[in-house]
Amino acid sequence: PLEMSAKKPVPFLRQVVSVRKKVHRDPRFDDLSGEYKPEIFMKTYSFLDSIKKQEKEMVQKQLKKCRNMEQKEKLQQLLNRMTQQEQAQKKQQKLRERELSLKRHQRELAKQGKKPFFLKKSEKRKLELAEKYAELKRSGKLESFLNKKRKRNAIKDKRHLPSQKN
Repeated sequence: PLEMSAKKPVPFLRQVVSVRKKVHRDPRFDDLSGEYKPEIFMKTYSFLDSIKKQEKEMVQKQLKKCRNMEQKEKLQQLLNRMTQQEQAQKKQQKLRERELSLKRHQRELAKQGKKPFFLKKSEKRKLELAEKYAELKRSGKLESFLNKKRKRNAIKDKRHLPSQKN
């Protein structure tokens, strides 16, 4: 047993055996978990896409059958969220593919002995915008998109103009 002085009061919670504190580690930020590579992640969890598709179809069927307005509204919100997530994922995939193609192109130029040229963010944005316009033109929605953009810009301009008081 540990000898203690009688002159000083005994602490309320005396530690007899030192207890090792548990060290919690977050796999997202830990080196032991490896490096995050989106391509590998997408391949590994590709089965989730089919499950999400089934769930979306199930929600659509429930939405058609549902009579309760509150329930119908909730299902509609869920369906909207699912479609938005799907669109965001497709957009992310397109962006990743575009970046990979640019990297491949740079590697080929480097192999030929040319100096690599990297695009600035603004130039990447311009290319992305040009691609978007081409896509809209192909689908035939370019005119309506431009009209909406014009209206939005007109509203912004009106807001910045000084108000006329009569």
